[in-house]
Amino acid sequence: MALIKRNELPALLQDKDSEKEGGAAAIYLFFGERYLCREAADVLQKHLLAGESSGGSVNSIDGDREDAGRTLGQLLNFSLLPGRQIFRVTDSRLFHSKNVAQGLWRRIEQAHDAGKERSCRRQLLAFVALGGLTGDETLADMSGAQWKTIFAFAKPGAVLSWADELLVTASRKKGKTGGGDMASRYVDAFGKGIPPANILILTAESVDKRKQLFKYIKENGMVVDCSVDPGASSGAQKGQQDVLREMVAKSLSSFQKKMQPDALKLLFERVGFHPVAVLMETEKLALFAGDRDLITVADVESMVGRTREDALFELTDAFGKRQGARTLLLLNRLLDNGMHALAILATMRNYLRKMLIFRSLQLQPAPVWHSGMNAGTFQKEYLPALKEQGEWKEMLQGHPYALFMSFTKAQEFSCPVLKNWLGLLLQAEFRMKGSPLAHGLVLEELFMTLLKEKRKTV
Repeated sequence: MALIKRNELPALLQDKDSEKEGGAAAIYLFFGERYLCREAADVLQKHLLAGESSGGSVNSIDGDREDAGRTLGQLLNFSLLPGRQIFRVTDSRLFHSKNVAQGLWRRIEQAHDAGKERSCRRQLLAFVALGGLTGDETLADMSGAQWKTIFAFAKPGAVLSWADELLVTASRKKGKTGGGDMASRYVDAFGKGIPPANILILTAESVDKRKQLFKYIKENGMVVDCSVDPGASSGAQKGQQDVLREMVAKSLSSFQKKMQPDALKLLFERVGFHPVAVLMETEKLALFAGDRDLITVADVESMVGRTREDALFELTDAFGKRQGARTLLLLNRLLDNGMHALAILATMRNYLRKMLIFRSLQLQPAPVWHSGMNAGTFQKEYLPALKEQGEWKEMLQGHPYALFMSFTKAQEFSCPVLKNWLGLLLQAEFRMKGSPLAHGLVLEELFMTLLKEKRKTV
């Protein structure tokens, strides 16, 4: 059939002439943002079952725990139940390959830094399965060469013991991976034909579009692209806001309410691109408004708090400005609100690492960085010259002004001091994991030590 965008799906399903010509596909794939995949798959599922006079049933399968061979066996069997039999696999691993390993690891780090243990653990399981690991290996002890061979990208420099700890607590069933030859078996089975009442719906956050199974579904089934650019460029931001605006409008319509444009803007600023969180906050605002038809800025200010990411940014901002009292206040507020101490430590590690990289770039003979450089010169001359060198490309993404502010802050530090501070962070992590001291006490001592030390060695 084709590859379509998520917003094209409703119109395609309503096209009766198209449905008569092609009928229902036997296999569908939704890939991209997890919530949007689930929402779009719900629309398809409802459509497929709506036209069944004899009913139908849905078999929901968690891809993280799936035995892909067993699912295929069920698809090949005729069911004794009437109507369509839909097999819906969430987070399918059939499309994973080394080409998506780095992007998957980036999302793992983001989930870990935000304290989202469940999401982090789920994606870690997919990551080790992608590398074909048996579960006896440890990521922390793996050499750089081994890591590069298995996952096709350089091993992160940070301590990875936290990842191994999460993997130990996760329930893993060995031998139930869904990649490699299994994907080829699916292609062969669907190519030969499966019972006409059986339909497979797959969702996945990351896919390798070069895989044979992806190409087969694109040509013989339907692929729905639910991805959203997660970047910080103006185009990416616009795409994210368009998706969230659509979700808010749809949610509010069920309550017969609307939201002021400024209130909508404030909601996006406070929650960020987190579709599930936006939906929950929107429903909360609709209930808070009561009999009023319009949700105002005051409603958002009263009911919507800042996300954990915003709170962590406030912490690094206070630390960067050497505001000791505010730093400790924000630290304890995060701990009181359930933020894991190791997530706070990881945030500080990322912050100091960013400062170290930016400061080292400033010390290069070319392009020349000078104190007092303005934002215009940085954006038009300095930043393009840095990008041409091809080093630390991932660190030079995002909005130019935000990068300019980070570079301006980095010039306040020296590389030896930042290296020493990263060592202190490592010591604090060891103390958290190997001593009975309260994590809050360890973090308070760490911040007080960092705040009182000089930021430059000369």
